[in-house]
Amino acid sequence: MINVLIVEDDPMVAKFNRIYIEEVPGFRTIGVVHDISTGWHFLNDNTVDLILLDIYMANSNGLDWLAEIRNAGINVDVIAITAANDRTSIQRALSYGAFDYLIKPFDFERFKDALMKYREKFERMKNEQDVRQEDLDAFLLNKNLSALSAPDLPKGLTAPTFSRIARQIVNWEGCPFSTAEIADKTGISRVSISKYLKYLVGQDVLKVDVAYQETGRPLHYYMLRPERIHMIYAFMAEEKK
Repeated sequence: MINVLIVEDDPMVAKFNRIYIEEVPGFRTIGVVHDISTGWHFLNDNTVDLILLDIYMANSNGLDWLAEIRNAGINVDVIAITAANDRTSIQRALSYGAFDYLIKPFDFERFKDALMKYREKFERMKNEQDVRQEDLDAFLLNKNLSALSAPDLPKGLTAPTFSRIARQIVNWEGCPFSTAEIADKTGISRVSISKYLKYLVGQDVLKVDVAYQETGRPLHYYMLRPERIHMIYAFMAEEKK
């Protein structure tokens, strides 16, 4: 779970930011503060992974605090959420290592995209296993859907069918799902879907667990690996080409 601190001097904005966070799996708000001084105390006393930081606050500037955080060597990520849309503020925020910059007003989908991208980075960096260059490039180069390229499919698998299945997998992000559930949503046969899911397991995009029913028959449950979600987007993008 990713611990989020909201630093925002407008209580109403802070409230909506918190509501937004609760809508995105994998995140929890552990604190809301309305000024930099309180933010310092909270940061020193709690484990914070991500700060949602306003820039223009009464008697203080969020970017100045971000600079102080970096100078202090505190390992915390920041997403700037602010009405400041001038180039100087944006450049300062990015130069101080802000992960993303959201200009008010913004919609939930943009907010969700920022958190999902951050979660991808968080999951990748917390794993001790080696990272493949292709995975790192998809994150560092910030490729969008149209720029992604799905790998060549083995014989018997087609891009249009893969795209339909991929869209359902994204809907179950963070939750286990079965072949039968994909079949119910897509109308594709379970036998056919099993081939695609098996391929995704082999590509390390999905992980699979086996549960045994009362009859002793095994039931396979799949779950998307957050750090590999860009591969699912790649298959979805193929539909538009």
